[in-house]
Amino acid sequence: MNDLKEAYERLGLPDTATKEEVEKRYTLLLRQSRASQTQQDDAAGGGFSEVTKAYRTILEAENRKAVEDINQQQYGKYKRFAGTAEKVDHFFSYYKFHVIGAIAVIAIIIYGVNTYMDNKAEQERLASLPPAALTASLFGEFYMEDGSQQTEPLNEALLAQFPEWERVETSILNFSMDARSEMDIAMQQKAVIQLATEDPDVYIMDRSIFDWMVRNDILASLDEYASGAWSELLPEGAALKAATQDNPTEHVYGIALGSSPMTKQLPLHMKEFIVGIRIDAGNKDNALHLIETYLQAGQSSAD
Repeated sequence: MNDLKEAYERLGLPDTATKEEVEKRYTLLLRQSRASQTQQDDAAGGGFSEVTKAYRTILEAENRKAVEDINQQQYGKYKRFAGTAEKVDHFFSYYKFHVIGAIAVIAIIIYGVNTYMDNKAEQERLASLPPAALTASLFGEFYMEDGSQQTEPLNEALLAQFPEWERVETSILNFSMDARSEMDIAMQQKAVIQLATEDPDVYIMDRSIFDWMVRNDILASLDEYASGAWSELLPEGAALKAATQDNPTEHVYGIALGSSPMTKQLPLHMKEFIVGIRIDAGNKDNALHLIETYLQAGQSSAD
């Protein structure tokens, strides 16, 4: 039964009947059919199947009309592009998570490419520079005067003190061995990673970091210099001794240079300024030269 008008006639309703009227009429006919139908009344059963078909035809037509009305409200403003707008809307409704996932993947790829290009450009820049005469890592409570972690002003200050050097590299990892927060714990973990993956020539530390570094057998013994070439330059208590985990005998592993006027020329806020040389330093001679120069400056100012 494809003709809507015939469906209404089959139910005994005008084609202007509302959905509620159709529902009521079908319910009434259903009750009448059940009341009059007997096991031998096959004709009644066959007749009511036509009523059901008519009822379904009307409901399907009502549903189609309702959908068309909704689409008109949503997409009618697009006029001749309404069909396209509807298709686009349905696409994003059904595939929005796929689209979001695809955008995320593209963003990750773009980020990865940009990071790779930035790293490549940085490596090319570093390759064009002269080799570093000295590399230094500052571990502990050290702060640049401008409050940032950018150490270029510190590099420039060191080059001004040692004009024969063409380039120095420094980095700061600000943390405390007295873990007072989750941030301190995280920074301690980062320090352990840096000790394993980076190899600066010198470490500049405060006392708690110095003791920790010695226990981990990171610093070279400076006994030879403390008792030799530096013996007349060292202020009292400047040669710091400690013992490693494997050797209970104390040795000099750091020199406290906080009193040197050259230390005060650096754009740093600090509590202490202890310099130790990494056990496998690549520029050990320059590291020794830095310590000795700072000691000489301290002696000259004392005189």
